[in-house]
Formats: sequence, C-alpha cells, structure tokens
Amino acid sequence: MRETFSIAKNSFMELLRQPIFLILMSASSSFIVFLSITPYFGLGEDIKLVKTSTMAVLLLSGLFAAVLAATASLADELKGGTALAVLSKPVGRIAFLLGKLIGVCAGLSIMVYINLLSILLASRMGYDAYGDADPVGSNIFYGSMVLAFGIAAFMNYFLEKNFVSNAVAALLVMLTLAFVVINFFDQEFQLQKFAAEVDWSLVPAVVCILFMLWLIASLAVTCSTRLDMIATLTICAILLMLGLMSDYLFGRMAEAGSWVGSLLYTLVPNWQNFWLADAIENENGIPWAYVGHAFTYMLCFMGAVVSLGFCLFDNRELN
Repeated sequence: MRETFSIAKNSFMELLRQPIFLILMSASSSFIVFLSITPYFGLGEDIKLVKTSTMAVLLLSGLFAAVLAATASLADELKGGTALAVLSKPVGRIAFLLGKLIGVCAGLSIMVYINLLSILLASRMGYDAYGDADPVGSNIFYGSMVLAFGIAAFMNYFLEKNFVSNAVAALLVMLTLAFVVINFFDQEFQLQKFAAEVDWSLVPAVVCILFMLWLIASLAVTCSTRLDMIATLTICAILLMLGLMSDYLFGRMAEAGSWVGSLLYTLVPNWQNFWLADAIENENGIPWAYVGHAFTYMLCFMGAVVSLGFCLFDNRELN
C-alpha cells in the first residue's frame, strides 16, 4: 500500500508539472467565464445555454487532460524505460498501475475543482436579453488569474521554483479567493448575501462529470499499457461518442431481445448516467442519492476496466 501511495504521489506531482495540464486548466476555466459574459439572444434560454455550454467545456477539456495525463504517466515511462527502473525494485505491477491511476484521478480532481468555481460563477454572471453582463465578477476573476501567473513567475525568477506547478497552486488559491470575494458583491459592487445568485444545483452535476472523467482516465490508463497517445485518444473519443448514444444505439436493441444489443449495452459505458445537463433545470434539482448511484456505477465499471488493464500490463515486456 505504501508503494502505491508513493507512486500515486509522484504521478500527481509530475502531472502538475506538465505545461499542457496548466494550459488546459487555465484555458477551460477562463473560457467558461467568457461564455457567461457573451450575449446569446437565446429567446429566454440564455442561462440554460450558458450552463450546458460550460459543462461541455469541462467534459472536453477533461477528456484531453485524462488522455494526456495517462500517456505522460504510463505510456511515456514504459517507452522511456522509467517504468522498468521502478519495477526492478520490490514494486508489483498492480501497485504500479493502480498508483498511476490514482495520481491521474487526483490531478483531474484539481482541474474539475477549478472549473467548478468557474461554472458556479458563470451561473451567477449569465444573463438574458433583459439583463447585463457582470463586469465586477469577470474583472475580479481574470485579474486573479493574472495575479496567480504573476506569483508563479516571481517564484520562478527569484526563487528558482518550478513555474508550472506553482502556477497551478497559485490558481487554486487565487480563484478560490476570487470566488469568495465576487459572491459577496452584486453586479453594481454592492454588498449582498453570499452567493445569492449562484446555482448550487450545478455542484452534483459537476461531481457526476468528475466520476465520468475518472472512468475515462481508467480507460486511458488501460489503453496506455499497450498504445501511444493518438491511439488512446482515438479509442477514448470513440467510446465517449458511443456511450453518449448508448440508449439509442444499443438500448433499443436490448429491449427488442437482441443478445448482441444486450452485450454492447453492457460493455459500452453509458455516459448518460453522468451527463445531467438536462436535469439541472428541474425544480427539485439533482438528488445526492442519484450521485451515489452514479458513483457505484463508476466504481463497478472502473473495477472491470482496471482489471483488464492489469491483464494487459502483466504480460507487457518492459525491456
């Protein structure tokens, strides 16, 4: 267990030092807030368009982050010989693979947290044809991002610290503070009740997307035991598209009694269990009991995928 924790910690820290991870995290969060200050002329559906668009940005950025993190954490180390050096010590392959997966999932959790703050701010700053943009929120948000990068640049230049990892840490702190400060003021910069206009029903929806990204990460890690980045990204993208249409493609076949449809409906992850963009407008919101069911589904499917990854990795020649 200690070996798994050490590998997970090293994988997590290595992921935070990847420039592409910082780019994806900062670009997605800034674009999410940008979507909330853009006029849509959506015939009364402007706020809903903002919410669904921000969740789509989170999903796509998380997909690329999961694949790139799995490739950098496992496939590149297998190709470069680093994995062989680690496994030559008393470290089992199961502990190695599980540690890599935990490290990738931890990195994705940081990214989803940053994007969650942006999505909640977007729900507050979104407006329809009768409203106005929120310059107070957007200025504080983007100003805090610039300040976070400035802090990381200062530490890199004067203290010789790693820029990327410190930028991630600074964004984590500064955007959290920005979220708190913004929600104490309204659009006219007058004090108000904290987070009075924030749609907190988005939190369980984003948590379900986090489960979805963890499952995608397990698929990416399993593919990375044998394939490179492009092949892994292709497989994950295809499974994502098929899973989003699973009810239409395979569910109807299964209901008609087709064993092929039942088999495919079971093997292909049904991502609609995690994508709850249509449910956030319900009066009762998304119950946390459903989030627990989604977590159970994710855990069972992830166990099956990781077991397949163990089988593929166990027979992999490392020299």
